[in-house]
Amino acid sequence: MDTAELLKKVRKIEIKTRGLSSQVFSGEYHSAFKGRGMAFSEVREYTPGDDVRTIDWNVTARFNSPYVKVFEEERELNVVLLVDVSASGQFGTLKQSKKDLITELCAVVAFSASTNNDKIGVIFFSDKIEKYIPPKKGKTHILRIIRELVSIEPTSTKTDISQTLRYLTNVIKKKSIVFVVSDFIDNNPFVDAIKIANKKHDIVALEIFDKTEREIPPVGLIKLKDLESGEIKWVDTSCKSFQKEMKIQNLQLEARLKEGFNKAGVDHVRLRTDQSYIQPLMNLFKRR
Repeated sequence: MDTAELLKKVRKIEIKTRGLSSQVFSGEYHSAFKGRGMAFSEVREYTPGDDVRTIDWNVTARFNSPYVKVFEEERELNVVLLVDVSASGQFGTLKQSKKDLITELCAVVAFSASTNNDKIGVIFFSDKIEKYIPPKKGKTHILRIIRELVSIEPTSTKTDISQTLRYLTNVIKKKSIVFVVSDFIDNNPFVDAIKIANKKHDIVALEIFDKTEREIPPVGLIKLKDLESGEIKWVDTSCKSFQKEMKIQNLQLEARLKEGFNKAGVDHVRLRTDQSYIQPLMNLFKRR
């Protein structure tokens, strides 16, 4: 992808996701992710109805008239995106690829965080840490993140979520809101690692999947390739036993992920490449 094409794509993503974050998600995001507490702002004269517990007695004595302390929500948060850039993200058979959906979601979260004056950082991962962008504020910073989302070329095809979560807890010292954006196709168990990370940070799992991964249509004999391992095999998709086995495997995977996230105390939402993510994401924010 040349520079002009990259900038055009970044601009297109910015226009769409910035509008969504300001018009649709900003209120839900603000309500879902609270600041650290209340910080002192100023003192003003007492008015009927003010809580007497907020009276500043020193100022009141000085001016011989009641004054109260005014507090504001201490809003600033650290938001970190853990973005799966393994090869399985290239898969997509309907509206868009998983990578395209991941890019949009991350851009929406980044602009929502920026609207609320939060810092935003990113850890790109496969089965290794591909790139780390420390949390920072500003439009220029967000556009850099979007450019990386669009253009990053991982050095590995596989996935290791546990290792990434350990890296997160080591490198991000301040308690943060952490969005893990992945298809969670990982042969390594990661429930214990996500449970440990969730004790230090507030973890939210955004699971991305394509319908065809879960329901291969009966089109006869086809060649399938595992994008992460490179393994190739022929399967008869019209075979009833194959269809039954696929259905069982997918139900087991869904149940295993749901149970794992519940066990870890992690909020979780499933998002399809062929459907709008707006309502499911808003529902997630509202549940919090």
